[in-house]
Amino acid sequence: MKRVFLIVLDSVGAGALPDAAAWGDAGAHTAYHISAHPDFRADTMRTLGYANIPGMEALGPVDAPRAAFGRCAEVSAGKDTTVGHWEIAGLPSPKPFPTYPDGFPREILEPFEAITGRGVLCNRPYSGVDCIRRFGEAHMLTGDLIVYTSADSVFQIAAHEDIVPVQTLYAYCRAARRLLIGEHSVARVIARPFAGDPGNFYRTENRRDFSLEPPGPTMLDAVSRAGQDVIAVGKISDIFLGRGVTQSILTHSNEEGMAAADLMVTKKFNGLCFINLVDFDQLWGHRNDVAGYARGFAAFDAWLSAFLEKLGEDDALIITADHGCDPASESTDHTREYTPLLVYGKRISPVPLGTRTSFADIGKTVCDLLGCETAIAGESFADLLCEDAAV
Repeated sequence: MKRVFLIVLDSVGAGALPDAAAWGDAGAHTAYHISAHPDFRADTMRTLGYANIPGMEALGPVDAPRAAFGRCAEVSAGKDTTVGHWEIAGLPSPKPFPTYPDGFPREILEPFEAITGRGVLCNRPYSGVDCIRRFGEAHMLTGDLIVYTSADSVFQIAAHEDIVPVQTLYAYCRAARRLLIGEHSVARVIARPFAGDPGNFYRTENRRDFSLEPPGPTMLDAVSRAGQDVIAVGKISDIFLGRGVTQSILTHSNEEGMAAADLMVTKKFNGLCFINLVDFDQLWGHRNDVAGYARGFAAFDAWLSAFLEKLGEDDALIITADHGCDPASESTDHTREYTPLLVYGKRISPVPLGTRTSFADIGKTVCDLLGCETAIAGESFADLLCEDAAV
């Protein structure tokens, strides 16, 4: 293969993992629960074998799937963006990142306040939209920063763009990232700028993630080290701190991410185009918006039909997810789920891939398809897909 397009449907899980109850996620099934909405559509995905994936049969399997199909279990100790993407790229996280159900300790907040010259509001787990609704006016009156977390390992800073310019907020995030080391090495520091007036606040598109650097080699390193392209679309570059990335395309929505994919499929490059479609998670999953999630999936499915026709003879498309975020659950947090696995291409055999024991199998397979030597984790299934994958 000359090119691999790897699309992560952010949070579109495929059913609770065996250990889901230990994470508070018994019965989670993002795909099933959004499929119950009348606006849900998966016509193109079903032709690929989406409903032939184990645990997805209720969506209506087809007799002759066009793609190889299966699902992936997660071995990392987590259920968030960072550990999900790192594991996809061949770097599982056996040790959980720190979380703060009671808020961040003074040993972190005091130096943060000293560096920024601003106080802190909230400092506890909170839904992001509710957080700015609850503390936004106080922030505007005092200039204090809204600092909050979630069930994930995140240090989030929300600020009104009229009170704290976006670039200043990013500088505060970088300062927090430098403080959050050692036992407090959270997976991500996230800038959450917002705008509007009290009673009508809204988050803007200027979110940015400041991740830890991956502690070991990844698929991105292997592909770029082999002299091939690694094109990161959406928040991919942030998740890997830019390491191994040869070109970054910043997007703010599913629509922009799909437009970037449409552009890149027309370009001449050799290597990997790694795409994250973020709206499933940030707009609908975390807001328990089943209707929005269902419509968003239908929009992706409709777009996918035309995208498949644009793929060349030596292209492969892989569709997966990084975790779940079941919008039908009581919680607004991520859910511990299997992720779907679909692999399509003119030279790809539409075979069953079963249940893979790690997301890392994807990264290992990508490297094999592109002919890149690597020592990353995972068990490649490239030999099941085609006999001469890297030719």
